[in-house]
Amino acid sequence: MKLFFRHFGQGDPLIILHGLFGISDNWVTVGKRLAEDFDVYIPDLRNHGQSLHSPVFTIPALVEDLLDFTKENKLKNFGLMGHSLGGLTSMQFAIENPHLVKKIIVVDISLRKQHNYNDHFQLINAMLDVDFTGVTKRSDVEKQLIQKIGSPRLRNFLLKNVYWRDKKSLDWRLNLNAINDNLPMIYEGTSDDKKFIGPALFIRGGLSDYIRDEDLDEIYNKFPLARISTIPNASHWVHADAQEEFYRIVKWFLLS
Repeated sequence: MKLFFRHFGQGDPLIILHGLFGISDNWVTVGKRLAEDFDVYIPDLRNHGQSLHSPVFTIPALVEDLLDFTKENKLKNFGLMGHSLGGLTSMQFAIENPHLVKKIIVVDISLRKQHNYNDHFQLINAMLDVDFTGVTKRSDVEKQLIQKIGSPRLRNFLLKNVYWRDKKSLDWRLNLNAINDNLPMIYEGTSDDKKFIGPALFIRGGLSDYIRDEDLDEIYNKFPLARISTIPNASHWVHADAQEEFYRIVKWFLLS
């Protein structure tokens, strides 16, 4: 599947993958700063942003999309960084295609199967319940979301997915039905017995439980050269909560 992407800078290639409900635009600030040293590519995953929609939404499909993307853009020996769902995709891609990946950075996600989908389903249902009839601006959408999503930050994150479907109508860019139907399969963890024998950095938020201490043995098993870096006061959105520290750690790892 052909993916929409943003491209900045020059130098050694670096691919950045956003997380579930995200878009490439979420990583533009980080990407532009890293573009001072790297040739940065930030695609929208399938069913997200400006990339195409499909009823198929699985980690193998996302990995295949990424492989096609690297071939189309003639990318080899690149750095690969992924957050959350993008991190799962990055891990599986690196394990299956170690000859293409120079270094991998996984942001706040582990290899563990994630069984708590309730929060994700609640967000999907809240978005599906939005009535776009007569809606002319994003604040109208927020007024409907506020009834079910209390966090202003989370609402603003989701509202980035609202777009003008035509000159008069707003809608969600996300393929919410496909995400809803496939969500449990997405978080089944990695399923390959191979390892990635290359430099790997796992960055976790100290306020997040997506990478727990009990997950580390499995991480070291699949990524023997892995380093674990914890940013104490950051949530799951590490790159937004601690921008300077996150950038410093990432740049140090990529250039070292």
